[in-house]
Amino acid sequence: MNTARAAWRRLEPVHGMIYFVPEGRRRYADLGLSGRAGYFTSRSAAFGRAPAELVIATFYNFNPEFVRRAVDGAWNATTPQQVLAARYAAAGEALRRARIHELPELDEVVALTRRAAEAACEHAQGRPLFAAHAALPWPEEPLLRLWHAQTLLREFRGDGHVACLLSEGVSGLEALILHAATGEVPVEFLKASRAWPEEEWADTRERLRKRGLLDGDALSPEGVLLRRHIEDRTDRLALPAYAALGDAGCERLAELAAPVGRAVIEAGLLKLG
Repeated sequence: MNTARAAWRRLEPVHGMIYFVPEGRRRYADLGLSGRAGYFTSRSAAFGRAPAELVIATFYNFNPEFVRRAVDGAWNATTPQQVLAARYAAAGEALRRARIHELPELDEVVALTRRAAEAACEHAQGRPLFAAHAALPWPEEPLLRLWHAQTLLREFRGDGHVACLLSEGVSGLEALILHAATGEVPVEFLKASRAWPEEEWADTRERLRKRGLLDGDALSPEGVLLRRHIEDRTDRLALPAYAALGDAGCERLAELAAPVGRAVIEAGLLKLG
């Protein structure tokens, strides 16, 4: 399980960069999408003309009113097909800027990642955001095949994570506050990107303290155990994808993924702004 998680985590920058790179913002703006409309429509375009309620349900931890403002009217400006094309084009441009296409073992990384993603497709039940992306055609270009495969693995894991949160009675805002309490991500970034009102954030934080999950603004011992339990269960739910590679394949992918993810980071593709 640890090797599978390492393989996913080391390659995750290949997918995650699409939410930060200027290539994406420019292409979405060309379609008439301003502000966060580009993010919400590009990630949900696999659903088709998804209403705000579907985006709110599947994205889970964003302020619903924020999502509605971003999504309402967006499909009057463009189409899901145009947004998807813009997203893939932006991904290719950004990854080429990071010179991922020049890495010597790219073909093997693509093959292993695709094998895991295709194995995940056999376990799509209960994973709506993953299933929508899994229905999209595979790109021809190796660089975009890698991005598509890692996108599938990310959404496969993400849907499983939401299921774990629901089963533990942790709301989207509670999950954000518990995440912030780990210190892994700046709290101001989480507040700004998810757009919850300060009053709701403060009230929810106080409820988590009363539940014994927070000690001040940090995780309590009980909070640490809950977070670890949720992450471990998320790992287990993601295993059907990586089981197709076997232990040796997971180890090999983890090894090969390290320089790929590092190249994305070093090229500045994950920088804010």
